[in-house]
Amino acid sequence: MPAAKPRKTAVKAAKPEPKQKVSAAGKKPATKAPRKTAIRKTAPAKTRAKVVQQIDPEESLVRLCAEAALDKQALDPVVLDMRGISSFTDFFLIVSGTSEPQLKAIASSIRERVREAVGVRPIAEDGFPVSRWVIIDYGSVIIHVFHSEMRAIYGLENLWGDAPRIEIPNSIP
Repeated sequence: MPAAKPRKTAVKAAKPEPKQKVSAAGKKPATKAPRKTAIRKTAPAKTRAKVVQQIDPEESLVRLCAEAALDKQALDPVVLDMRGISSFTDFFLIVSGTSEPQLKAIASSIRERVREAVGVRPIAEDGFPVSRWVIIDYGSVIIHVFHSEMRAIYGLENLWGDAPRIEIPNSIP
């Protein structure tokens, strides 16, 4: 019987070890330096809260709406902070007028001012000056423009009496 030929077996080459990073001196492997955490002084909580309130976009929107309403002689502006109370909006702005033309002028002024300043149109609007209650919904801000008689009947300020109020001056300097 003839002698069997030896089988050739494939030998897998060992994977080369990954090259270690070498430091600039070329002697020791480089390791990542531990991150240094910067210690920065923070303002007291009261100061930080004021800063946040100054740059809060929803609050600046409601203030812009209040200014627009006051330009048309809206009466008794009230801003209710609904953030901790309501899941559907952050702020209510409630203003009054004494006539249908004034209600129309207040609502138009608010829509125009917000469109010019922020570039946003209302999500929804409901009511007409004839109904003596106009609602303008910007999502995070809902504006109620009432005839003064209707405002007394519905009493939204009393209904949402547990909401904190944000001070709005009754006149613009």
